[in-house]
Amino acid sequence: MGGFKSFVLRGNLVDLAVAVIMATAFGAVVTTFTAWLTGKLPSGVEDIFSNKENSFGAFMNAVIAFLILAAVVYFLIVLPYTRAKEKYFPSPAPGTPEDTVLLREIRDALIAGRGTPTA
Repeated sequence: MGGFKSFVLRGNLVDLAVAVIMATAFGAVVTTFTAWLTGKLPSGVEDIFSNKENSFGAFMNAVIAFLILAAVVYFLIVLPYTRAKEKYFPSPAPGTPEDTVLLREIRDALIAGRGTPTA
């Protein structure tokens, strides 16, 4: 079970799944927009808000569906995944960077060799 948990909580797998879901949903938005734009520009108010195949209403429907899907994916996949990843794989405490440690060692060696550093 531990191996499966580490496999599922790897960042690449979940990120790729979310990207595929969002790209598919965004594809519908782009398709309806281009169908509306190239098919027939709105000729009146009744055409703008109708839900025909090549209308602005269909485009707005696709945008709203995309936003709802994005919210669902975020709250049901991304947020729990992030919390589980932080719980099972906590990030290490920020320490002193290695280059800073090496510079301090060099400074201490120079001080030990000369007595006091000159600024």
